[in-house]
Amino acid sequence: MRRSPHLKRSSTNVRALPCDRSPYALAHAAVTLAHAAVEACSARRVRARSTRLRRRRARQVSRLPKKLTMTESAPVFPHYSIEVDFPDLEAHRTGNAGVDYVHRFDSGVPGPRVMINALTHGNEVCGAIVVDALLKRGLRPRRGVLTVSFANVTAYERFDPARPDAARFVDQDFNRVWAPAVLDDLSQHSVELDRARAIRPFVDEADWLLDLHSMHERSAPLIVAGPLAKGTALALRIGAPATVIRDEGHPEGKRMRDYGGFGDPASAKNALLVECGQHWEARAVAVARDSTARFLMASGIVDERDLPADWFLPLATTMRIVQVTQPVIATSGDFRFADAYTGLEHFAEAGAVIGWSDGKPVTTPYPDCVLVMPSLRQLHPGVTVVRLGRVEREVAQRAARGTRDEC
Repeated sequence: MRRSPHLKRSSTNVRALPCDRSPYALAHAAVTLAHAAVEACSARRVRARSTRLRRRRARQVSRLPKKLTMTESAPVFPHYSIEVDFPDLEAHRTGNAGVDYVHRFDSGVPGPRVMINALTHGNEVCGAIVVDALLKRGLRPRRGVLTVSFANVTAYERFDPARPDAARFVDQDFNRVWAPAVLDDLSQHSVELDRARAIRPFVDEADWLLDLHSMHERSAPLIVAGPLAKGTALALRIGAPATVIRDEGHPEGKRMRDYGGFGDPASAKNALLVECGQHWEARAVAVARDSTARFLMASGIVDERDLPADWFLPLATTMRIVQVTQPVIATSGDFRFADAYTGLEHFAEAGAVIGWSDGKPVTTPYPDCVLVMPSLRQLHPGVTVVRLGRVEREVAQRAARGTRDEC
């Protein structure tokens, strides 16, 4: 009997051909071979179907961003080396106004009351380096009042290079407690709330506030000017950093820069928050020095000769104003970005997928969308993981003449 060309030679097939050539034996062998042929054909169909499914799955996965797949269990954060020394602040503990780590200097001459604040978050060291340098230099105002402060020293003292993000705060975010109703509710206590209440009188007094911050990811520095025109005008007057963010703040709570008169369009009080760069990069310290020097100069309480000449960086030729339109808020711990975003990424088209929240795509709502400070390092339900904005306008700077042309 000829072997079917569709069957592989096997011990089973050989045994199916009996030595007995009787009609009954041959019929039985034919049935056995037919069953084997059916099984082989079925196996080929199963293998082909499995191959098609694998290829279909591969095509689906290939459509996802290369740095993220549907099965990724957790984000992987870039590692940043610590490029700066953390100053010992013990020498500044005893302030001269009755509150630890707050120093107030009154010139006795009429002028604005200016406050420079560092360590709103305990792992944002660039501001602490600058305020430490101002105190060691013995800077005093020629006009008005200068107050310098280290806000969350308790968190700062807990900094651990092995867990650098854990020192952002102790109990709660210091920069989300600045609603008067929150500060006035003395039934609530935390390290950050108690500290905010302690320095609140100095914030109340300030006409101008500069709050020095840094960012989780390495990104270009920026000024957070708040939602009001007066904040944007002050940012343009300072001139650096070159990107100005106009925003309404965070749903989780009010920031210091939005507190009281700073957030009142009828008040002359004004405040800026400067994000100087990644937390521990040396460049962030240079930006913090430049921003502080320019802020003090613009306020008029010091003269240029009072400040180190090497604190001033060259001005950018153009400033860009980005209007934040909406936050993207995590509803759970299941949020993933579509790429390793660090900030100020630009998307030309509406509908671009920038991430997934609970498995659902998060897309850009309009063309020319800009990502503002994306980060998942503090991911939990209710946290803002990124803010979306659009470029409102650009302003050309002429540093030599001190004028600007709006574009």
